Amino acid sequence: MEAVLWYVFTGTRGGENRARILRALDERPRNANQLADDLDLDYKTVRHHLEVLGDNGIVENSGDDYGAVYFPTDRVRDHWDAVEEIVEHVE
Repeated sequence: MEAVLWYVFTGTRGGENRARILRALDERPRNANQLADDLDLDYKTVRHHLEVLGDNGIVENSGDDYGAVYFPTDRVRDHWDAVEEIVEHVE
C-alpha cells in the first residue's frame, strides 16, 4: 500500500490536490460538488482526482455516481501513519 500512496501523492502531477481531498474526506465524507466548493477547486478537477484515488483503492464512494459520497477506504485508514508521512512531502 505504501508504494501506491507514494506514487499517487508524489509520483504524478496533482499530488497536492489529492492530499487536500483525502484530508477533507478524513474530516467527513463529501460528494464531488461539496469537495469542489470546500477546497475551491474546479468540479472536473475534483472528479479526476477522485477517480485516481478510487482506482488506487484510496477512496471509495457510496455507489450512486451523481451525488455519490466519498470516504477513505478501510485499507488506507489502516495505513494512515504512512499517509501522514507521505503527505508531508507534498505540502
